[in-house]
Amino acid sequence: MFKLLFQTMAMTNLNVLLDEIHNCRHCEPDLPNGARPIVAAHADSRILIIGQAPGIRVHNSGVPWNDPSGERLREWMAISPTNFYDAEKVAIVPMGFCYPGTGKNGDLPPRKECAPLWHEPLLNNLKAIKLTLVIGQYAQSAYLKDRKKGSLTKTVEAWRQFAPRSLPLPHPSPRNNRWLKNNPWFLDEVVPYLQQRVKKLV
Repeated sequence: MFKLLFQTMAMTNLNVLLDEIHNCRHCEPDLPNGARPIVAAHADSRILIIGQAPGIRVHNSGVPWNDPSGERLREWMAISPTNFYDAEKVAIVPMGFCYPGTGKNGDLPPRKECAPLWHEPLLNNLKAIKLTLVIGQYAQSAYLKDRKKGSLTKTVEAWRQFAPRSLPLPHPSPRNNRWLKNNPWFLDEVVPYLQQRVKKLV
């Protein structure tokens, strides 16, 4: 009875927090398309995806990873869209919740205000996480800290040092096709391990 009561209270607190995040307008003056925070989480989430920031397609749809990058990520995970978008199984917490706009070389980096404002209280409510996918340089710098290697390639290459709780990944963007071609070990070694872990957790 007490366990059920605790779980209900935790879920209520998380729902309140998620509402606050969805209503956040802290950076709106600096966002070219306005604020539309993208996040998904549940107290029972077992897999946590920490990426960078939504792109314009995700901003327009309001659906996280609803783009070619998301399609590739789901292929790497060997997960169905139904399971991927089930927050009781997969939490999605980007470094920046809103689309930051476009620069000379593609999308701008995640806004620096998001993670300090929201990540700690949000992750404190996710007690069931068994696997965290740390995707891209911004997430790896924030969450792997001094365990991060000299480059993204070397960090991902050292994936065994982070398993089984965490797994550093390159961004699944089509922009990284050359990286994937130059690093075939990723699809040969890391992806099968990732699929095995995901299968056990969902």
